[in-house]
Amino acid sequence: MASSQRYLRYVVVAVACLLVVFFFTSSSRLPAGSSNILSGHGFASPSKSDTTAKGDAAIDMGTSPVMSGLPPATIPGPRMNATFVTLARNSDVWEIARSIRQVEDRFNRKFNYDWVFLNDAEFDDTFKKVTSALTSGNTKYGKIPKEHWSFPEWIDTDKAAKVREDMKEKKIIYGDSISYRHMCRYESGFFFRHPLMLDYEWYWRVEPSVELFCDIDYDAFKFMADNGKKYSFVLSLYEYVETIPTLWDSVKGFIKANPQHIAKDNSMKFLSDDGGNTYNHCHFWSNFEIGNLNWLRSQPYIDFFNHLDKDGGFFYERWGDAPVHSIAAGLMLPKEEIHFFNDIAYYHVPFTHCPTGEQYRLDHKCHCNPKDNFDWQGYSCTARYYELNGMQKPEGYDHEA
Repeated sequence: MASSQRYLRYVVVAVACLLVVFFFTSSSRLPAGSSNILSGHGFASPSKSDTTAKGDAAIDMGTSPVMSGLPPATIPGPRMNATFVTLARNSDVWEIARSIRQVEDRFNRKFNYDWVFLNDAEFDDTFKKVTSALTSGNTKYGKIPKEHWSFPEWIDTDKAAKVREDMKEKKIIYGDSISYRHMCRYESGFFFRHPLMLDYEWYWRVEPSVELFCDIDYDAFKFMADNGKKYSFVLSLYEYVETIPTLWDSVKGFIKANPQHIAKDNSMKFLSDDGGNTYNHCHFWSNFEIGNLNWLRSQPYIDFFNHLDKDGGFFYERWGDAPVHSIAAGLMLPKEEIHFFNDIAYYHVPFTHCPTGEQYRLDHKCHCNPKDNFDWQGYSCTARYYELNGMQKPEGYDHEA
């Protein structure tokens, strides 16, 4: 009897052991289609080459997944003769470092375009060291000639000083600043003529402390060239009336003297509500712009700048480079040569351009709040641009107005 019981216990133990072995060997094998399950959660099954990496060590799918869909370090294809350009001082180094990082992360790490930095003084070693370490393309540093950053001989400096005093009392932004006026004049008529810029055909202007909110997965310079564009923007608005009281009078004088420079199918309706008699103050915000340098260096644009410069409004008032560029593009370029980059999300204090269109924002990893988008607000001129060009406004714009 005792021997029978011992025999029965041996049988039970043996069966139990067999069950345990069967359980573990079965559960260690992935069922058919398990690689698709892993791929659906962001993992890719290792290929033969993956599993014979250095040391012939197989990849552990649980701790070292091979991620799929990562972008290449650079996007292949031809590059344009283009550069970023920044007007900055040595004290701007950390603000421009932020801007460079934004541009590189969202765009230029894929294309490696050059960067030109311009200053009315010599750049110091810290500025050069910090900025060159952040860029994927070559960096170039140039000093602005004194004759491009000073009062021209025809300006009455006493009269200009009185204007600055009056504007200071009226609390007009930058109204009492000499350097701001030099900057506006330089950006209007000289940056594209700097020796370092003569090497290029296209430019993208970048200022300190700007932000890009979305990935840009195509070459914006090549887009401009391939589609016959000469000037572009992301934000538009009305200029401060107090800063340009006689600008349009000067423009009308130029039109009368140079009718040959005015394009037939221009954007006058963006600039004026009465056929050119008065200026409605709309302009493209020039702290962001991608444009063609050959157009700025052309005789029509040079004639336009020289006419305005002789009238003295950069110093007797406070003419900005934004309305100057905008009026020139609006009058001297056919309207189809001006482009609105809805897909380049951008911030410069205090305005935000956040692309209208939820799917685009999701697809391009945008981190801007669409409620901050300025495009369809009352002080924006972007709706005028759409109307002028017979364009349909993006889906969802009415929820942002």
